Amino acid sequence: MEITMISAVMVMVAYFLLLCGAVGFVQDKRFFGSAPKENLAAIPDKKERFPGAHTIGWAIIAVALLLFVGALTLAVWDGVKHDFGFWPFFGRFLTILYLMELYDILFFDWYLLCRSNFFPHFYPELKGVVGPHMFGYNKKQHIAHFILYIPSSAVIALFCILLF
Repeated sequence: MEITMISAVMVMVAYFLLLCGAVGFVQDKRFFGSAPKENLAAIPDKKERFPGAHTIGWAIIAVALLLFVGALTLAVWDGVKHDFGFWPFFGRFLTILYLMELYDILFFDWYLLCRSNFFPHFYPELKGVVGPHMFGYNKKQHIAHFILYIPSSAVIALFCILLF
């Protein structure tokens, strides 16, 4: 269970770094596909905030992707080391994905989007647009994720069993 929690925390840190790199430094609207439409409409196209901002952003995104890969590698390696079968692998990956989704709901949506000044700090145009009224705007996506994570975890677990 320790490795599952460590992997889940690694995924959460990676997810946050991905957001910071994309929102804070790269600032490309293509990264905001899941944002509410009224937020996208309020966000202008941005140039680099300062020379090298995009490079820093892409470096942060690269670190985030490496953390995602590291979390997966750690979870699989430990499972193989401890002779996991299908169900332990399935439970591990389902736990990691569900914790990531809860983190998304509670930290990204409830706190960063609705309660903090995170997005208006980078996009002052969003002051007054984001706020507590936005919580739950993507409820259907979250429900779909919770459902899709079950077969996804099964496929990953099966892959781990067959490959290792």
